[in-house]
Amino acid sequence: MKEKYLDQAKVFKALCDPKRLAILEQLRSGEKCACVLQEPLDLTQSGLSYHMRILCESGLVISRQEGKWTHYCLAPEGKAYALQLLSDILTPISKANDVCVQC
Repeated sequence: MKEKYLDQAKVFKALCDPKRLAILEQLRSGEKCACVLQEPLDLTQSGLSYHMRILCESGLVISRQEGKWTHYCLAPEGKAYALQLLSDILTPISKANDVCVQC
């Protein structure tokens, strides 16, 4: 499978879980420490770590260490990539003779 599709699938994998969507919703208001994200989502530390790894690998979230705490925020480049990806995938390639039978 092409590397391109593997990278694209990471974005959709990150978006297909209710807990990860809730995490993204929380990060919309700014950077959050892992301890702040964990409690309202009723996640264990290992559960949060699992979801954050997927979000970071997708490029939608970035992290930074401050002492023993990890802080997370939305990645501007990740947003742009995800929006462009969705637009590209859902935009038909125009061909003069192609007509959708159902349209």
